[in-house]
Amino acid sequence: MCQQDLLHAFLKGLPKCEHHVHLEGCMSPELIFQLAKRNGISLPDPAVQPAFESVETLSTRYEHFSSLDDFLHFYFEGMAVLCTEQDFADLAWSYFEIAHADGVHHAEVFFDPQVHLDRGIPYETIVGGFSEGCKRAERVLGLSTRLILCFVRHLPVASAKSVYDQLINAQHFESGVVHGLGWSSSEVGPPKDMFRDIYALAREKNIPLTAHAGEEGDPTYISTALELGATRIDHGIRLVEDEELMQRIARQGTLLTVCPLSNVRLRCVKSVSEVPIRKFLEAGVKFSINSDDPAYFGGYILDNYCAVQDAHNLSIPEWRTIAENSVQESWIEDSRKAELLEKIDVHVKKHLTLSV
Repeated sequence: MCQQDLLHAFLKGLPKCEHHVHLEGCMSPELIFQLAKRNGISLPDPAVQPAFESVETLSTRYEHFSSLDDFLHFYFEGMAVLCTEQDFADLAWSYFEIAHADGVHHAEVFFDPQVHLDRGIPYETIVGGFSEGCKRAERVLGLSTRLILCFVRHLPVASAKSVYDQLINAQHFESGVVHGLGWSSSEVGPPKDMFRDIYALAREKNIPLTAHAGEEGDPTYISTALELGATRIDHGIRLVEDEELMQRIARQGTLLTVCPLSNVRLRCVKSVSEVPIRKFLEAGVKFSINSDDPAYFGGYILDNYCAVQDAHNLSIPEWRTIAENSVQESWIEDSRKAELLEKIDVHVKKHLTLSV
């Protein structure tokens, strides 16, 4: 077995934390057609949208997104088949099964309730289903999980505020059903600080905050997110364009949740080799590697790890740093962090022993 194959085997077993995956982005073409049939929902007419002719044609179309907005069109189409609490639970479980096989031990997953509410799906149905999927993963697979409610930037702030109020009224943060807030969707166009007031309210309640920034938008999107209270930045690859801000991020220990295959599929970069993995390592910037919307972008977390290895040829100590930073910056209790760090230590030492 060649050295690169050995490293791929090492990566498969390396205990992982995933911080940036949208449960709706795990809606595979197979599951879309399955749930459409279950719920009696008509998919778009193939005469108008040829991609929906079959599972195969839809899968092929996902390989050719021209932009973030092009992807989001299909992303929101796919959500339309989710109707019942069981649908949402099944979608979450479909992700956790694959993540577990890829070596994920802790997963912090996004969900986008506004889009479902606009379709008439009750908030309780959405959260109840996704929460049940998380509980099943913890019970059956031994994962720890965190559910993060994500606001979407293409809808009005009033829509996000309505969702926030439902979260607070249901006491879902206090009861540990929802563990944090984020924002996503179209980056360039809407005001950078559109969720300023909501984030201020959340900060008063000590709700952990993250934000999609610096994917398509320049580094000022990142600095604005930090100003509003985000303690984690999702994507953040354009941070390298601002040396001073990069030094600040490194100094603060702010985690970037980098999604290499997503960056390529959405044409933010031409190849994984352009994702600034080494620059972040050299600057001391903490980051984790994630799958974003894996059913649409051609790869779950292990695919992303291996793609980074093929492009950047990282060493085992560098992978250890990435894995340990992923644990340290997770939104979990210290006792769970200690468990995961020990698992990483055992795996690294085992691999180094076998390599001698």
